[in-house]
Amino acid sequence: MKSGYLGLDTGSISTKGVIIDGDNKIVASEYVWTEGNPCGAVKQVIRSLCERTCGEVEVRAVGATGSARRLIGAMVGADVVKNEITAHAIGTLSVYPEVRTIFEIGGQDSKIIIIENGIVVDYAMNTLCAAGTGSFLSSQARRLGIDVKDFGKIALTSKNPTKIAARCTVFAESDLVHKAQIGHKKEDIIAGLCMAVAINYLNNVGKGKNIRAPIVFQGGVSKNEGVIRAFEEITQERILVDPNSHLMGALGVAILARNQGGGGQKFGFDICEVEFETVGRECGRCPNNCEIICFYRDGILIDAWGNRCANGDIMTTAAKRNI
Repeated sequence: MKSGYLGLDTGSISTKGVIIDGDNKIVASEYVWTEGNPCGAVKQVIRSLCERTCGEVEVRAVGATGSARRLIGAMVGADVVKNEITAHAIGTLSVYPEVRTIFEIGGQDSKIIIIENGIVVDYAMNTLCAAGTGSFLSSQARRLGIDVKDFGKIALTSKNPTKIAARCTVFAESDLVHKAQIGHKKEDIIAGLCMAVAINYLNNVGKGKNIRAPIVFQGGVSKNEGVIRAFEEITQERILVDPNSHLMGALGVAILARNQGGGGQKFGFDICEVEFETVGRECGRCPNNCEIICFYRDGILIDAWGNRCANGDIMTTAAKRNI
């Protein structure tokens, strides 16, 4: 049986999973919507990966990243749990060893990673506003009555992009409606939205960063040709987009798991049949009033977190003893 390494990237909008071989090549991959249920989404990904590999791959190590990495790491018994910055950098470097700047725009957040000689030297994230992210583009696509998958292709047909104020989602929507009402063409408005996303990203996430080529663009929005063109026009550089750009975080954490070698305990695909549950408990031992998240597997507590002080440590210890 072939050896493989599993990487899981669970975000607020989507969940990605890959299995790689010993040469860091993707053997199987899956991408699903998280839909507010990270454990359920991960089960769906794992089932799909098992089907795609026909049960002929033995997973030797598992890595977890993304905003739900702590939860999913506990769920699958991950050998490695890493932040998105590290995971995306490692994944991208495995495909583009000379990369110096990574643009990443996901469903609800975005990030920029600056790399020198294969090492992350600077980064920034924007998680405060949805303007300029995938969810923003999806909502505008619905407002315009088109499929977001066609957004980029339509944008490329524009010869005179409309200027859209997109620093704030609310202002962008009102400006979009106003421009449509005074007669701007739909393709020009769409192209303007793509340009606004790129400008908003560079003025906020990329502010003060030393952006140098090669530039790699990833995340769900990297599938939008209109945003790619906008970035190229602004930076005057070629923007590289890999076919697996949406999987770079999962790829990176799978590579980290492979490098660590695993803990010797074989991962079982039958984890999909296990029942997982989270229960929130308020500590109440000090004004912090921390909410301790207790994580159960088939009714047995396997982890707990959320404390911000020593008082919470007491609650967490009690929870782990199932008291």
